[in-house]
Amino acid sequence: MYARLGKRLCDLIIGIVALPFVLLIIAVLAPFIYFEDKGSVFYNAPRVGKDGRDFKMYKLRSMRVNAPDLVMEDGSTYNGSDDPRMTRVGAFMRKTSLDEMPQFLNVLKGDMSVVGPRPDLRRETELYEGNESEKLLVKPGITGYAAVYGRNSLPWHDRLKMDGEYVRNLSFALDVKVFFRTFYVIFKQEGVFVEDEENR
Repeated sequence: MYARLGKRLCDLIIGIVALPFVLLIIAVLAPFIYFEDKGSVFYNAPRVGKDGRDFKMYKLRSMRVNAPDLVMEDGSTYNGSDDPRMTRVGAFMRKTSLDEMPQFLNVLKGDMSVVGPRPDLRRETELYEGNESEKLLVKPGITGYAAVYGRNSLPWHDRLKMDGEYVRNLSFALDVKVFFRTFYVIFKQEGVFVEDEENR
């Protein structure tokens, strides 16, 4: 019952409460994003959601205009602190996760949940192995189990395994635990980039 009705109700409440804060963040950061390279403030990232449906995930643009895709050996998207594609304000937003704030608009639209597996690109879903596609049984989240217990420092397939564990053990208590740990992880800046764990 929680997975269907309770989760959606929680999403709407949190989304509505967060909306003024989200709009304020956008208003403050938008001029810095635009004037650094005169590009768009937003990046509408194509992602795969629940039941394999495509949707546009809203983000504040952290990379330079027309930045090329960089891919890891396992097929996942590259994300490193030395990424030459990032703008200066983009690097700050990545470290603080402020670039993800517009995704509360996705939550209000119903494309995403506050807590859930982080969404993948279509080409990444084609590299799923075994039961890794289980993560598509629920809506993707702004934050998630794998995102706060390892974040980008974990190999991609390990994160997919954790996504599957989340789906199989979905509960209100687990979502609350993930939600509040998100603030701790952001404050500590744990696992923001791929190489973070290696540098410890």
